[in-house]
Amino acid sequence: MQNPVLEAIKTRRSVRKFKAQAVPQELIDQVIEAGTYAASGKSKQPWLVVEVTDPAIMERMRSVNAQFQAHPQADPFYGAPVYLVVLSLKENPNHVYDGTLMLGNMMLAAHSLGLGSCWINRCRETFELSEWQDWLRQLGVEGEYEGIGNLALGFPEGEPAPAKPRKPCVVKVCGE
Repeated sequence: MQNPVLEAIKTRRSVRKFKAQAVPQELIDQVIEAGTYAASGKSKQPWLVVEVTDPAIMERMRSVNAQFQAHPQADPFYGAPVYLVVLSLKENPNHVYDGTLMLGNMMLAAHSLGLGSCWINRCRETFELSEWQDWLRQLGVEGEYEGIGNLALGFPEGEPAPAKPRKPCVVKVCGE
């Protein structure tokens, strides 16, 4: 019998083409909840997730993200119908690590639910901009948060690529 957690870890892939099909809120909620079970330093849980499905906000996010990567016509979110923005409180010394673990949990949860996901970079740069800080305040977010990563989420279009061969891992055991 194969371990389902290990199987999910080995078969999860980043998805770069999504169906336009809406994702049921119940599945989005399960993905976010799984993120909240990530390990965090001293269980501070310094993260915040903003679910984005509003087409106008999504367009603004695509535009600013594409500008950071010098491809203004690109869709850096690959047509995903949902963006999950993970932010973490800057005052927490482990905020980047904690937010990263949250994203990892959410990607595995998405895969286990038949959804595709892809970590989209440039969240930090986006949320350093005053217009995005203002947007967070309009949402009622208080405190200083750093953008850790955007998660493109949706139903994958097509089959995922097979895993690339794993690089060898050097393990040195110290002790008796």
